[in-house]
Amino acid sequence: MNSDLNKLFADAFQHLGGQRPVPPIEVRFYPYAGLHHTIRLRSGRVYVRLSDICKGSAANIHRALAFILVAKLLSKRVPVAHDRIYREYTLRPDIQRASDLARRGRGRKMITSAQGQAYDLDRMFVKLNRRYYEGELEKPRITWSQRRTRRILGHHDRVHETITISKSLDSAEVPEWFVEYILYHEMLHIKHPAKIMNGRRYYHTSAFRSDERRFPHYDSAQRWLERVSRLRRMPRARAA
Repeated sequence: MNSDLNKLFADAFQHLGGQRPVPPIEVRFYPYAGLHHTIRLRSGRVYVRLSDICKGSAANIHRALAFILVAKLLSKRVPVAHDRIYREYTLRPDIQRASDLARRGRGRKMITSAQGQAYDLDRMFVKLNRRYYEGELEKPRITWSQRRTRRILGHHDRVHETITISKSLDSAEVPEWFVEYILYHEMLHIKHPAKIMNGRRYYHTSAFRSDERRFPHYDSAQRWLERVSRLRRMPRARAA
């Protein structure tokens, strides 16, 4: 199998690399926590690690992966046909389930505490759930992040059933309504799971955005996000 994979990657190099010679290639499957792949060039040799979820996949999937990873390594545009083949493959229910099981079984989710120095996220969740969701949302594990992340202020992980809020917001200098907005946004991901449309996964659907605007301080929250972005001189801070 690996020799066949090596040939697929060599073929991708010949198509995408122009006149450059094809380097020695080593392809192996690796038990990643999810559908993850890597390609690296070291000392003139290419090392490829593919998620073992793809081990039994059809040759056209492996070929698409070869072109995608080689294009990434060479900073080339990924061929549209191969991108479509692989994207449709990742959206198959059986592959989604295999990826979720790998993430749940192999991955680690760092949980600290919902009780911060300034705000208690568990208490905040109960309040928001009662006020905006009629108390119907099942409570996930909620935690402050370990580090004071500045760009991603909130994240909902459906596999590990957790909501993580950036520790940078656990401060009396941050308005309580803004922390509530970030948590409210992540709770919407529970109410509105991602949908697959036209071969793509959409997390912020029109129904999601409509509910998001129901938050009383929505406009003020958007201005606060812009303020955070300017202060940190980085791309717009956001909830995931």
